Amino acid sequence: MKNKVTQAKVKIRKGDLVKVIAGDSKGQQGKVQEVIVAKNRIIVEGINLVSKHTKPNAATPNGGIIKKEAALHISNVQLVDPKTGKTTRVGRKLNADGKLVRVAKISGEEIK
Repeated sequence: MKNKVTQAKVKIRKGDLVKVIAGDSKGQQGKVQEVIVAKNRIIVEGINLVSKHTKPNAATPNGGIIKKEAALHISNVQLVDPKTGKTTRVGRKLNADGKLVRVAKISGEEIK
């Protein structure tokens, strides 16, 4: 019998502005480029850069070393409140249309 692994609800989405709260890039802000739900990781634009060695190919004839964003664990970032600019937790509420939307806990502002 297989154990069923349940995934937590990911409260951060592609395009959100987040701030790193732990690790080497602590204090930096950036836009989420990709969310990897299966591994609970995200890739943030310009944050957690690593050097990647590449072989010469058609795209890069010389090869060399490229700086590339590496994935961060979701627990190491926090969403930036669109109203106050501070980091905030994310809640969910029904809006006027009866649709479930994400809401910043600090200001109560809807996250677009």
